[in-house]
Amino acid sequence: MSVTIGPRLAAGKEQAVDDDRELAERFATGDETAVRAMYERWSRIVYTLAVRSLGDTAEAEDVTQRTFVSAWTSRSSFRPDRAPLGAWLITIARRRIADAHEARARTSRLEEALKAVVPEEAVEHDVSDAMLVADEVAQLEPDARAVLALAFYEDLTHEQISQRLDMPLGTVKSHIRRSLARLRTRLEAHHVTS
Repeated sequence: MSVTIGPRLAAGKEQAVDDDRELAERFATGDETAVRAMYERWSRIVYTLAVRSLGDTAEAEDVTQRTFVSAWTSRSSFRPDRAPLGAWLITIARRRIADAHEARARTSRLEEALKAVVPEEAVEHDVSDAMLVADEVAQLEPDARAVLALAFYEDLTHEQISQRLDMPLGTVKSHIRRSLARLRTRLEAHHVTS
């Protein structure tokens, strides 16, 4: 059994391909209206991929937004002759989804590290602990302070921090490890004397 495509369906498919090419060219040249058209065309797909992977609608919405922001800021790397715009955008979405999973894992590791440091009965969110941590972070050297801020306030991965600060990846990891060890020591000493 062979399936034939009617002339109207074939013409519609060709028009869609032509529209995608034209949109890709506009996007590649920096046409801001192209981003709006891209969002209208592909945001549901990106959102669906994110919500299926993450299982959380708020995170999926955030991933969708980050995907389109990333596409716009990295548009100079898009080559319409190498890949369709939709495929390129889905690749970015998959990276943002992976970043979200990594952020979850990092948050979980941080929570576990804090549980190991602070006894459960002391986890009543003591203001003095918050002040101690803020004071300790303020005393860190500028590079370590910048790394911690990006890791915990902006929720960036080690690689993203490395790129943003133009710092070797190993140095980023060392700053985080040393800073957390210093914070743990101060918190332990504070709880022993309290």
